[in-house]
Amino acid sequence: MMLRAAAISLAGLLLGCAAPAPLHHWNSYPTQVYSYLRNNTASREEQIQALEKSMAQSVGSPDALPPGYQAPLGLLPLHADRSSEALQAWKREKALFPESTHFIDYLIGKLKKNRN
Repeated sequence: MMLRAAAISLAGLLLGCAAPAPLHHWNSYPTQVYSYLRNNTASREEQIQALEKSMAQSVGSPDALPPGYQAPLGLLPLHADRSSEALQAWKREKALFPESTHFIDYLIGKLKKNRN
């Protein structure tokens, strides 16, 4: 009886330690954001393409894009004076993650202020 209880306890312990499935599809996101922040050798266009490629890969995946994914994808085109692309990315971020609304509205407000 004790042996059976120990075996069941051990099985429960081992099953409880299983790694959970990831919630988000990260791909090259951390690398590209780090590269953007460090102003590394990759061009802005290469960074945009890498992030867009990751975004396209996640379309058929059960994993969603992580929160904040669209924000850097909106900042990168600003360096090439493509503000309409930035606005589109930020609107997608707000739609996917409404909790980011305050921050995204702040970015949009700064963009509109700098346009004038």
